[in-house]
Amino acid sequence: MSVSIKDVARVAGVSPTTVSHVVSGRRPVSDETRRKVQKTMAELGYVPMRSARNLALGRTMLIGLLVPDIGNAFFAELTKGVERTAASHGYNVILANTGFDRQSALTHLELVHSRAVDGVVYSAGSPFTDDEIMAAIGDLPLVTVDETVTASAAPLITSDNYNGGVLVARHLLELGHRSALVLHAAPGLESSESRVRGFADEWARGGGAPLQQADGGFTYEGGRDAFHRCLEDDPSRGWTAVFATNDEMALGALRVCHERRIDVPGEIAIAGFDDIPAGRTSGPALTTVSQNVAEMGEIACSYLIKKLNGEALPDSTMPLPVALLVRESTLYAHAPQPSERSDHGDE
Repeated sequence: MSVSIKDVARVAGVSPTTVSHVVSGRRPVSDETRRKVQKTMAELGYVPMRSARNLALGRTMLIGLLVPDIGNAFFAELTKGVERTAASHGYNVILANTGFDRQSALTHLELVHSRAVDGVVYSAGSPFTDDEIMAAIGDLPLVTVDETVTASAAPLITSDNYNGGVLVARHLLELGHRSALVLHAAPGLESSESRVRGFADEWARGGGAPLQQADGGFTYEGGRDAFHRCLEDDPSRGWTAVFATNDEMALGALRVCHERRIDVPGEIAIAGFDDIPAGRTSGPALTTVSQNVAEMGEIACSYLIKKLNGEALPDSTMPLPVALLVRESTLYAHAPQPSERSDHGDE
């Protein structure tokens, strides 16, 4: 015999209306009550009649999520956070991977709109204006993550990128470094630009020399290639430290150092940003800025569901805090000067 809402309500000790609210996500329910009802549904094997529920709500119970690179551990973790929160409210997620390509991002926005999703979580990393995004998704509710959309009134969930840059610069200065190379993303990505601003401001305050900068494309391959070009352009390596505005680029630079037998951190200190798993096990382990990526996804999805339910959102959202994780790639007591280093070249 099939299990009904009334059966779940009786066993859970709540009203059928409360069970209905938990199933639909249409009305707020306390975390304790929601967990109790969900546990009871699982124990009794209750399966909501989704098609009937969705028709009654006028919803598809689908959320569109756009990311630029699902192969990047940062966006994989962000996706987990969105999916976890969506599932707890009865939603499924349609994932679109844009490859940091502007036209691809617009195409995917139009695609998720055509599939009648209820709302969009946008973290695709392409510099758009609010008008451009709204032209693609119409009046669908929108929440943005990590990257700013120009002139958008949509909620933005992000980390304290500026302070992360400050923390890295301060750490390298304390180690004695005064010359640095910065690997960043292409212009227009606010997360990378904010990290560079924080680093540059603290670097100047601490007496650092003018920074050398290069576009690493926010990818492992881009960071590897950009760092290789910088070594070719400046064989004497007039800098003793590298700050990459994400871990993928930092790992690309680490790979080049390994291939060229450049000692890290003995000859060059390298720091990244994100704390992806690969950086924890790289040789040497990567100094980086840790941000709670899964929490960003969870908050973004919860905000979107609140918007769908007509609930009030905070007037402003403070950036999530970050922390510097010091590991082997920078932990060196004395920053060597160019004259102190041996150049192994391409042996």
